[in-house]
Amino acid sequence: MIKKSEIRFSIALDDQKVPEAISWQATDAGPDIQFAKAINVAIWDRNADATMKIDLWTKDMPTDAMKYFVVDNIGSMAETIQTATGDKKMAEMMRKLCKDLSDYIDEQGATNQ
Repeated sequence: MIKKSEIRFSIALDDQKVPEAISWQATDAGPDIQFAKAINVAIWDRNADATMKIDLWTKDMPTDAMKYFVVDNIGSMAETIQTATGDKKMAEMMRKLCKDLSDYIDEQGATNQ
C-alpha cells in the first residue's frame, strides 16, 4: 500500500485580496496548525516542462525578513541541487550568491540605522 501525505495551506485575505494570515497543516507534522508570514511553493509541471509557483506573503511581513526569506530559499535550493544532481559547482555558486546577498542586506541595514 502506498502511503499518502498532505500539506494544506489556508490564506486569509483582506477585502483587496491581500494575505492577512497564512496557516498550514501537514499530515506528517501532526494535528497542529502552523502559522507563517510567507510561503514559496515551486512545482515542476511535467506536462509543460516548466515551473509553476505560488509566492504569498502577509502584509505585515517585514521587508528585511522577506529579503532573508528569499536568500534562505536560494540556500535551500543549493542543497537540493547538490543532493538531487551531485552538481557541487552549481551549489557552491548558489551559496556564494547567498553570501553576497546576505552581505548586501546587512550593509543596507547598517546604512539605514
